[in-house]
Amino acid sequence: MNDWQRKSPLDWETYMNKMVKVAAIEKQEYEGWVLTVDPVSASIVLATFLENEKVSISIVLGHAVQEVEILKEGDDEVKQRLSCIFAPEESKAYSPEELEKRKNNLKTWLETNHIPVTEQGELGRTLCVAGVLTIDPPYGPEECSSSNEIILCRVQGLIQGYLEKQE
Repeated sequence: MNDWQRKSPLDWETYMNKMVKVAAIEKQEYEGWVLTVDPVSASIVLATFLENEKVSISIVLGHAVQEVEILKEGDDEVKQRLSCIFAPEESKAYSPEELEKRKNNLKTWLETNHIPVTEQGELGRTLCVAGVLTIDPPYGPEECSSSNEIILCRVQGLIQGYLEKQE
């Protein structure tokens, strides 16, 4: 086990959102922004920004890492770009007011259609349908969760139809 693999997740976290140069076995060198470090294998996921808003992702396996040198700190713009790399394209940021409005509109619509719904969680952000299904922000079919696949499929279909009528 090498020195890199012996580090703790808290040590690896200090490399997040930073430009690094990784020296690996067989004199290989990799450069990029640290997106994450796998806590089990100690593998480093590096992102390199190319032209045309494209991103190249490289993974350096933990056992191959010999040295990691920090070259540059990431600013807020870099952190934002890194955080969006794996976000689905259709997801968009909603303001807290928009989320509250979406939640209330969906809750009202469900209640109008005689579907029992309550609010859950510390801030009441999660909707709970009939005690067996939850809907998290931003309250679309993808955010539904239930162990009952039949109920999950039906409620997702209802929400999809509701959202299509709203557009």
